Amino acid sequence: MSSRLGSLLYAAALVVVLGAGCAVPRAVPTVLTSTAISVSESASSPGTATGSTLTAQPTSSAASPSAPRTTTATSTTVVRSSATRATTSAAQGCGLPAALLGKDLTLVPGTAKVVALTFDAGANANGVPSILATLAGRQVPGTFFLTGAFVDAFPTASRQIAAAYPIGNHTQNHKDLTQLTTAGVQTEIRTGAASIQRVTGVNPRPYFRFPYGAVNARIIATVNAECYVPFRWTVDSWGWKGTAGGMSADEVQRRVVGALRPGTIVLMHVGSNPDDGTTFDANALPRIIDAIRAQGYTFVTLEHVLPATP
Repeated sequence: MSSRLGSLLYAAALVVVLGAGCAVPRAVPTVLTSTAISVSESASSPGTATGSTLTAQPTSSAASPSAPRTTTATSTTVVRSSATRATTSAAQGCGLPAALLGKDLTLVPGTAKVVALTFDAGANANGVPSILATLAGRQVPGTFFLTGAFVDAFPTASRQIAAAYPIGNHTQNHKDLTQLTTAGVQTEIRTGAASIQRVTGVNPRPYFRFPYGAVNARIIATVNAECYVPFRWTVDSWGWKGTAGGMSADEVQRRVVGALRPGTIVLMHVGSNPDDGTTFDANALPRIIDAIRAQGYTFVTLEHVLPATP
């Protein structure tokens, strides 16, 4: 009896072990979904584009928002999120050159001795008549970045600019886009474009400039997906600082000419300083043009880099 009982107990134990073995899950590929992936950007001063890395985020509300997710999977393969793939696909679908995606350009590409004069329009239009007269009189091209608020407030000046020169999108309200959600960034871009096109009849694509130069990898990707390439600058004239900022027309000229190199993108403004009413950029522009030409440079618009949208 004891021998038979032992055999029965052994058989029962074998069934339990085999049954447990059947319950072991099949190996599952370690695919991180879009809810578990985000773009991680290094903190930087406004205007400094940083690289981006894909980082798994914690899924527990008790975890620190910045703490990396810990997984027990043995594979280290990370699959890009569907949101990232969608953004990249959208940008490529715009027909933008792949070499220009993910960048905030500070120079006109190439080694030619060319300079792109660019003008931001946001606060007011006090310097517009002088700037347009100088460009026309010296037969020099320029590219203008307009906000939607500017074209709404100064429709005549906006139409004069758009009738003669390429224009770009500077958002609707000149907000720091790094402080907005992606949906908020899209609203600023799209509303600005709609205002510009309604007033001037010109589509500002594909030229974009970040307000304050505040930028990170996330919003560069968002701008690309909206069919724009962002253009920064090589040198800011600082004319907008006015007398309180220690500027003068002479100092504006020195800053710009002192920064010359092949492909220089110059940032100037069409408005006056709101405190002292100075228009140092407009005042210095004739001498800046003459000094740049004297060094053997020619002037181009940003169409030299990328054709405007028909």
